[in-house]
Amino acid sequence: MVKPFDQHGLIGESAPFKGMMALIDKIAGYDATVLIVGETGTGKELAARAIHYLGRRAGKPFIPVNCGALSDHLVENELFGHGKGAYTDARESQAGLIAQAEGGTLFLDEVDTLSPKAQVSLLRFLQDGQYRPLGGSRVESADVRILAASNTDLEERVGLDQFRADLHYRLNVMELRVPPLRERGEDVPLLARWFIAEAACRYQVPPRALHPDTLAWLQDQAWPGNIRELRNRIQREFLMGDGPVIHISGGTPVRDGRHQVDPDQAPPDTLNFNEAKQRAMRDFERGHLIRLMRHSLGNVSQAARLAGKERRTLGKLLKKHHIEPGQFRPD
Repeated sequence: MVKPFDQHGLIGESAPFKGMMALIDKIAGYDATVLIVGETGTGKELAARAIHYLGRRAGKPFIPVNCGALSDHLVENELFGHGKGAYTDARESQAGLIAQAEGGTLFLDEVDTLSPKAQVSLLRFLQDGQYRPLGGSRVESADVRILAASNTDLEERVGLDQFRADLHYRLNVMELRVPPLRERGEDVPLLARWFIAEAACRYQVPPRALHPDTLAWLQDQAWPGNIRELRNRIQREFLMGDGPVIHISGGTPVRDGRHQVDPDQAPPDTLNFNEAKQRAMRDFERGHLIRLMRHSLGNVSQAARLAGKERRTLGKLLKKHHIEPGQFRPD
């Protein structure tokens, strides 16, 4: 059934999936830092785990860290640990996440959410693999492989001065892109059946089949929440439906699976905070670039000076938003 295509928790048989797995196999053989990019819900942590367990560090710890949960005043404590008496409540020494991952892999999820201060702390460690626990007097060394994941374009954030360029270079020694579900059409029925079998086992109830119309419906969706959204929808229908067959009808209108859902039309449950934030950033960028082009009459160099950006960086942003400087130049 589905099992032959289950590789380290990653399930699929489409060409994009197989291409990603081939790259994972290659990346796992080199003990270098990797930046894993992809939309929310695509399975970036599973990809990181596959890299770890296919590599030479498989017998050592895999420690995931949600960077979005690390506050400025806790980031160094969480990563590097602390000595006894380092602060008021530090009654005993405590190892940080880096020490816990010794010999293995530290996975930094949502690395794009790190504050400027946290970015500096991480960069300092990546430069030489050394750190000093809070309140400690001795510099420690760590043998840890770093894998990082981002939901957003870090190069773009570097151009907007929202992420350190030197940290981006350190993280992006090798890059792995996890494709969105809309690019993996033939994997949708495979994943759906896997989630049904998973739910049947978990809740100790008989499995149910998918109606042919439902299979077609599933493949026509854009799935902005990707695999996570598909899994939630299948489990909900499995648990709430009646009879031996799952038949999804109505609800979200069918959309061309080759295209993204229009964010303005997305229902609230498919537009999470990060997606709303990214959309707002895109709208701001495009509007600001258009105003710069109008003010400079299409002169990119002048617009870059006004924006306080390098000409090359501004040019990339204009290209990204499909803005042609020539349309703002006087006849």
